[in-house]
Amino acid sequence: MAVRRVMPVIQSEAAQESREFYGLLGFEEVMNLGWIVTLASQSSPAAQVSVMTSDKTGPVTPDMSVEVDDVDAVYAIVRDSGAEIVHPLQDEEWGVRRFFVRDPNGRVVNVLSHR
Repeated sequence: MAVRRVMPVIQSEAAQESREFYGLLGFEEVMNLGWIVTLASQSSPAAQVSVMTSDKTGPVTPDMSVEVDDVDAVYAIVRDSGAEIVHPLQDEEWGVRRFFVRDPNGRVVNVLSHR
């Protein structure tokens, strides 16, 4: 299992203002699905931040996303650990397979792989 990237998710209705602010820090829009905008560094593309109004299919807005190389393997490990699964493992129409889990601090982590 390998982690490919980690990014904070900011719940906000100010996507345009956030895009402009993070642009001052060198981030550019790389994805915009209407309800989530992801901004990335040109010089280091894995350095990203997402701004989300609310999650399209999840019951809550996650606090962060972790992209892994094998989400099914990670899901099995997390499930077997007894951690709280907040959103079940599923394929999403925008090309990811993911689940949400609550960490020991109460934060919700979106764990995903691209298909």
